Amino acid sequence: MAIGRAIVKDPKVFMFDEPLSNLDAALRSRMRQEIANLHRRIKKTVVFVTHDQTEAMTLADRIVVMNQQRIEQIGTPSEVYDRPATLFVPSSSGRRR
Repeated sequence: MAIGRAIVKDPKVFMFDEPLSNLDAALRSRMRQEIANLHRRIKKTVVFVTHDQTEAMTLADRIVVMNQQRIEQIGTPSEVYDRPATLFVPSSSGRRR
């Protein structure tokens, strides 16, 4: 498993690019829990790229919302949800204003 090999090498940052995108809903949910547990255990920075709002809101300590290679907002999940910085942010998070 690639994650296991990476942990052994002890990197400063882990980068995941849509690692759950090809999984069914039940397995995605379980893997989100496993990744969250792993993050807590190894205490390393994890950059997790996803287009799935549920993954972003449940896994993140901080979220960067991007639109066409431009940062729209950086914040905690609750900041992004409760106080969107632009009109694009709520539409990208599944929330309509």
